[in-house]
Amino acid sequence: MFDAERIKCVADVTRAQAAVRPDAIAQVFEGRQTTYAELDRRASQVAQALIADGCKPDARIGFMGKGSDRYFEMLYGAFKAKAVVVGVNWRLAAPEVAYVLNDSKTEILFVGAEFYDLIEKVLPECPTVRKVIALDGGRNDWQSFDDWRDAAKAEDPMLPAAPDDDVIQLYTSGTTGHPKGVQLTNANYISIFKQGAGAGWANWGEDDVVLVCMPLFHVAGVNIGILGNLHGCRNVILKDVDPQVILQLIESEKLTIAFMVPAVILFLLQQPNIGEVDVSSLRQILYGASPIAEDVLRRAQETFKGAGFVQLYGLTETAGGATSLPPDAHDPAKGKLRSCGIVSPDMEIRVVDENGKDVPVGEVGEIVIRGGSVMKGYWNRAEATQDAIRDGWFYSGDAGFFDKDGYLFIHDRVKDMIVSGGENIYPAEVENALFGHPAIADAAVVGVPHEKWGEAVKAIVVLKPGEHATHDEIIAFAKTRIASYKVPKSVDFIDALPRNPSGKILRRELRAPYWEGRERMVN
Repeated sequence: MFDAERIKCVADVTRAQAAVRPDAIAQVFEGRQTTYAELDRRASQVAQALIADGCKPDARIGFMGKGSDRYFEMLYGAFKAKAVVVGVNWRLAAPEVAYVLNDSKTEILFVGAEFYDLIEKVLPECPTVRKVIALDGGRNDWQSFDDWRDAAKAEDPMLPAAPDDDVIQLYTSGTTGHPKGVQLTNANYISIFKQGAGAGWANWGEDDVVLVCMPLFHVAGVNIGILGNLHGCRNVILKDVDPQVILQLIESEKLTIAFMVPAVILFLLQQPNIGEVDVSSLRQILYGASPIAEDVLRRAQETFKGAGFVQLYGLTETAGGATSLPPDAHDPAKGKLRSCGIVSPDMEIRVVDENGKDVPVGEVGEIVIRGGSVMKGYWNRAEATQDAIRDGWFYSGDAGFFDKDGYLFIHDRVKDMIVSGGENIYPAEVENALFGHPAIADAAVVGVPHEKWGEAVKAIVVLKPGEHATHDEIIAFAKTRIASYKVPKSVDFIDALPRNPSGKILRRELRAPYWEGRERMVN
């Protein structure tokens, strides 16, 4: 269980485990095993190396890489040095990567081998980045992570930590077309620890083996790794989500805990050998980041019979915490399978109308959240922060309702965000890219149902008079401007977009035909 006396800040996680279980395995990655004593010692080396490289408290350091044990060494080292880890989404296009590095004023950048070429390309545009560390070595011009770390002394700097210190900065897509840096603090993570313990979904112990497979630029990927270490578990880290590798690891490593987005659960169920794999070790499957189809959930429950299922609802801005749907509520007879659960300890949730007033039970409104894991704010975005957090309440942009039993249901999105395979995509970003096409006069982007990804991006385009462009040409053009997961999967052509008197696109009207016959306009 979470020990509030031993854990006052996130830097204490490895310190505490190294003190009581130094020889226990903390993490496993591609044949490499690291004990808790080694993890804590290497974190101290990273901290000293950062300090030697001139990183002052609150300095931003970037990470752009796939899943790796080195990430957690870097992360805990940054915590000890009071540096702030900026997660860079490796699915972004080069201009978007440069934007994140410049916006965050990243000073030292840790890069995985898959992204050496991309970073080399954008570095001239990123004047604040003064050092690049090659996580996997192999570069003559950049120091390898292992050499850089091992040149430093293994002495914990023991810098004083405050609850309000930023520790992680993750970028979330913005409605204005630019992502915003979400500032997460020590206090936010202490709240996540309390939520997991208080709600019971993180009742993990020293015998548990935790799958860490989600991208580490996502709050869910980071949190599962930290929580596994907090509880002294053995974390098994994957570089990429690979359904066959996951099935192999369930059997070979006797995994007991796994967090997966619904799309990954679906991928596992689609594997032809799923029925031949011994999955009996799994005792808990957590899922979230996007809604799950009820049919997929039922099939997963049937396949992973020994596992209790827990849905977690939260946003990057709430450090991933807000509600949980416990295992007993996953009984189909209780009628809660479409719910995202009950309010977590240390959190409050209301459903409000456009004037901020509470709506009656069963009535749809915007979900607003207050509590310990709500972000400090958006980095250098005072106006955006004030718009998002009003009188202490974070306005989520999600629309939902409470039932009479206090279970929260997501109905739709107040904002226009599309969730595809667990990735957040804002139409404005895609529309901005499309408007650069010489044949396009007007464009709108909406999310439409997709069996695999939950939602897919659809562009609805108005061409300029006398101009011609095909579906394939528009998609190819978009691929040069934005990350591939944001690129429209399909394009429809229309004579004029529906707009209200002030000129705002009536997105709901555009979406409606594609969602006809469905109970809710999220998938």
